[in-house]
Amino acid sequence: MSFQQELRQLFPGQIRSVDATGNNEIVILLNRSDVAPFAKYFLAEHHARLATVFAEDRVAPERTYYIYYVFDRPGESPWLILKVPISSYEPSFPSLAADMPALNWQEREIQDWFGIVAQGHPNPRRVALHDNWPDVHPLRKDFPLEMVLPPFVGEQHVYRPTLGEGVFQIPVGPVHAGIIEPGHFNFAVAGEPILYLQLRLFYTHKGTEKLFENMPIHRAVFLAESISGDSAFSHGTAFCEAIERAANIQVPSRAQYMRTILLELERVTNHISDVGAIATDVGFVIANAHAGRIREMLLGICETLSGNRLLRGMVSIGGVRRDWDESQLEALEPTLTLVEREFRDLVRLIESSDSTLDRLEHTGILRPEKAKMLGVVGVAGRASGIDLDIRRDHPYEAYSQFDFRVPVYDAGDVWHRTQVRIDEVGQSLRIIRAAMAGLPPGPHRAPAQPVPPGNCAMSAVEGWRGEIIHWVRIGENNRLERCKVKDPSLNNWPAIVEAVEGNIVADFPVINKSFNLSYSGTDR
Repeated sequence: MSFQQELRQLFPGQIRSVDATGNNEIVILLNRSDVAPFAKYFLAEHHARLATVFAEDRVAPERTYYIYYVFDRPGESPWLILKVPISSYEPSFPSLAADMPALNWQEREIQDWFGIVAQGHPNPRRVALHDNWPDVHPLRKDFPLEMVLPPFVGEQHVYRPTLGEGVFQIPVGPVHAGIIEPGHFNFAVAGEPILYLQLRLFYTHKGTEKLFENMPIHRAVFLAESISGDSAFSHGTAFCEAIERAANIQVPSRAQYMRTILLELERVTNHISDVGAIATDVGFVIANAHAGRIREMLLGICETLSGNRLLRGMVSIGGVRRDWDESQLEALEPTLTLVEREFRDLVRLIESSDSTLDRLEHTGILRPEKAKMLGVVGVAGRASGIDLDIRRDHPYEAYSQFDFRVPVYDAGDVWHRTQVRIDEVGQSLRIIRAAMAGLPPGPHRAPAQPVPPGNCAMSAVEGWRGEIIHWVRIGENNRLERCKVKDPSLNNWPAIVEAVEGNIVADFPVINKSFNLSYSGTDR
């Protein structure tokens, strides 16, 4: 019995259609909005993971909204997407957040942006729209991009009060003493130990998904690169892959190898920077100085290969914008050799410091069961027992051509989040060298071609923080109708709340840095 037949037998009359597209997706359109039985079945019987949930406004052409639930089944290549119709007359859907806390923010985003009520949500307060937004829903199609909202002050966000003798609140932010973006951290402490943490983000909601609407596809690549500046190439690649799947564009092998090299360079650059930053947050400043020196080597080779230190402006629909000549390739290997040697020395320096290890080990523990419950991805997930890596599980670009190890630990503390980064640097250098050795000849980009209107596709890329998802619907005249973006930070911010409990306030900076999440990617 096929998977489609199995579903129709288990859920008679509830499935309108099943479309096993050529885009590595199985899209199941339901007849009604009750998705809970399907979700429970996929999670229990197929050990699936609910990767993301998002909405789309199709009121004008179809008089309905849709909510998409994207499942990842271990050992199965196609993504499983449940497409659920929502009435435009009484827009609501049954919340799954009580049983699946990973959906908490994502369902509330749907409420804020589309006005579709998450019935039964355990905490239905606004999350993406703040107090200075009136009652509007900016991702509805009838909300014009050029809309200027009048001055408005709504009910102020109320934090959970502190109770008990000797319990105090310590508010941190939303403006910080650094160049990071705003985020508010509200600690409840009894002396030094943290009893609980409340956090609030979306202070700089930029309306990125609204900006994508009706944008020419070739221009939208640059917007994708700006979603999270230190992941410019990963987000740009995820966007381009979604468009390429929607248009059935075959990316040349040379371009796939070049993209793989640049993706891994972005990973190595940020991982080494993080290792140094984690060290400096426990006072080992000299280690951070060495990490900054190594990072500068990598930024230099990134500029040599792409013309930009953060790899912006290199990825394009169908491949990459510029090919490499022999001098550029010859510059890469000596840099990798030097980086590998210097980073090995840096790791030895950190491991030789007992005082540093004492601050990192057993600090900020995220238990595997909590990580799984919250849907934590990327470095933080792999340090807490989540064996997930899109490069291996859903290979893209040239990753299927290379053998590499995905480091996974169960301890879930700051040191093991650091250790995952250390291990991944070594694996990434191996991948880069293998890709250089096997770099095929040929074109670096597929010929430009129009993208058929109405086509949809999803892509997933393992950014250096974790899983990045882009989903697109193509509009008329090579323009976008919808682009959904999910940065890994959206999943991982709530995990910090769990990781800091019971730790002292002085350890919060290093715990936070060991996750190193993106305000920009979350606020988008």
